[in-house]
Formats: sequence, structure tokens, C-alpha cells
Amino acid sequence: MPLEIPQLLEVLNSVTAIPIIPFKGGKIDYTGHAKNVDYLMQNNYLDEGRRRVIAIAGTSLIHHISETEQLRIIDKTGQQMGDDGILMSGIVPNPIRQAGQLIEAQSELQRPPDVYLLMPLTGISNPEGIYEAYMEFGETYGSTCGARFLYYFRQKRDMPAVIRLLNDSPHFVGVKIGTGEEDVAPLVEGVGNSGIVMWGIGDRCTRPAQLGTKGHTSGIAVAFARASDEINNAQRRGDYETSARIEADIAPLEEIRFMNERVYNYSAVVEAMILSGFDDIAAGAGGPFNPRVPSEIQEQLRKVMPKLKPYH
Repeated sequence: MPLEIPQLLEVLNSVTAIPIIPFKGGKIDYTGHAKNVDYLMQNNYLDEGRRRVIAIAGTSLIHHISETEQLRIIDKTGQQMGDDGILMSGIVPNPIRQAGQLIEAQSELQRPPDVYLLMPLTGISNPEGIYEAYMEFGETYGSTCGARFLYYFRQKRDMPAVIRLLNDSPHFVGVKIGTGEEDVAPLVEGVGNSGIVMWGIGDRCTRPAQLGTKGHTSGIAVAFARASDEINNAQRRGDYETSARIEADIAPLEEIRFMNERVYNYSAVVEAMILSGFDDIAAGAGGPFNPRVPSEIQEQLRKVMPKLKPYH
């Protein structure tokens, strides 16, 4: 049975772990992906017995795999998790009808997603079009598939339209911030009780939490789950000092991931996984458009591993 929206919002006030999809020989390593999902499920340090949230999204490289592969990876993830976790599926909305067909297919899986993350739209658009198209999209697939949506906010100009969308559509349950800290307060105020406002720029999230975000997405939890989980635990109890201390330990990895417009968002995680030497996770050999990092970046990562390993 789908979660009621208040339950879903409470569950999302957590770490949304976005594991990299490992590749071997240019093909998805589904066995390796299952190992990564197992690691995340078996290493859950969230307090109060909270369930793990796993998303297959941008850091997973969904933009570089086919619809068939994305359907299969969501199916594999859901079956591996079962009902012990919450499954989020990232959906690229270009073109919009194709996105709808993918939601239809995923909703028919044995273990369908609990919520869909609508990725940033590419190409020409305007705020009025964003509002109108997503209101219609939400009504169509919310009604026929029972879909709930998170909006991934990356265009500052669209803020009024996004706030209006969250307030007007019963199918949009929140927004993931991918712009900056300055947008937290207006989104929190504008959305109010109409949905969750989640931080979407990694585990450097103490200040956003102080400003009002609930939960955050993590691309490094696939290797260092304890760090992400303990940050969230601390923020939920208002212990921002502990949150900031852990954040400082993982900050060098995050800085590499997000440097130069997120150039190593995927590949730095792969490299850290390889350098860790842990055999309960699968890094793969680099993905489409995302080969392994240059030697100088590898050396930087090697130097920060002593602080990262205890959080595995």
C-alpha cells in the first residue's frame, strides 16, 4: 500500500542515498548495483528505526542510460530493497510524454517507486509553462498511477511557479533545492505545509538545515553511509555542532565532487570507492561521459581517505 502523504513527508526527512550505477566494459553491472543497494540497506545508521531512502537519479547517471535500462535498474533496486526501504525514481522530463510512459511502466513493477523526482528540464521553457505542464502532468500520472512527485529546483527564475505548483497540486509533495542556500528561506516560507523542502547539494547541509530544510540527498552514502546518516540524525535533534563536525570530515570529498560545475560528481565517488578497498561495494570502472578521475584528483582523494574510512 502506498504511504499516506504525511507519512511520506516524514520518511523523506532523512538521507536520500543516490548510489552510483557501476559500469563494466561500458555496460551496467547489475550485480554490482545490487551489492551497493545491499550495503546501503544493511548499513542503516538512521535513528529511531527509520527506513532507508534510496534514489536512482542524476548521480546514478540516469541521463546516460536507455529507458529499458532505467526500468530494469529501478526494478532491480526495488526488489533488492523490498518494503524495508523507500524507493525514489529520478525521471528526466524531456520529452514529457516519454517521461509519462516511463512512470506508467515503473508504476506496474512488482515493487514500484514510492516517489518520483522530476529532474531539471532542458531546452527552452518559461515559468508559466513549467506550472501549466507540471500541473497537468501531476494530475494525469497522480490520478492514473498514484504517482507522487518531488520537483528538482535548479532555475531561480522559476521559484514563484514552483511554489505555486507545490501549493496547488496534491501530487507534488516537495522540492529538492539544487541552487544555493539563499533560496532555502523563500522556498520554506512559500511552500509552508504543502510539502517538504529538501537540500539537494550533498552532505554539506548543516547551514541549509538551520535555515529550514528537511533531509538531504547524498551521493557518497553508497560508500560512507554512517557519515550521511549521523549528519541527518544530528540535524533532526537540533545538534548542528555534531552535524558540522561530521560535515567537515567529508567536506574535501564533496568539494572535489562539486568543483567546476559538478565535474566529478560521479567519478570522484567511484574513485573513493576504489581507493577505500572495501569489498562490500562495487565501484565499476567509470561510466558514460564519466571516466575515472585524473591522477592529481586521485592523489587528493587518497589523502582524505583516512578521515572517510571510519564512516563506511
